[in-house]
Amino acid sequence: MSTLELTPDEGKALLEFLERYLSNLRIEIVNTEDREFRRSLRQREDIIRAITGRLKEKGI
Repeated sequence: MSTLELTPDEGKALLEFLERYLSNLRIEIVNTEDREFRRSLRQREDIIRAITGRLKEKGI
């Protein structure tokens, strides 16, 4: 496991970026016809959700 230290401003910026990315990713998942690609996008969504959850737990 890697550790990354962020300033409060960096943490907020990262969280905002990831939340926007999730929004766009959901749209792409819905519009994707290829099942395998959709599956990989859902895996990515799960990873990003986990990261945003941990950032929020840290109070960022």
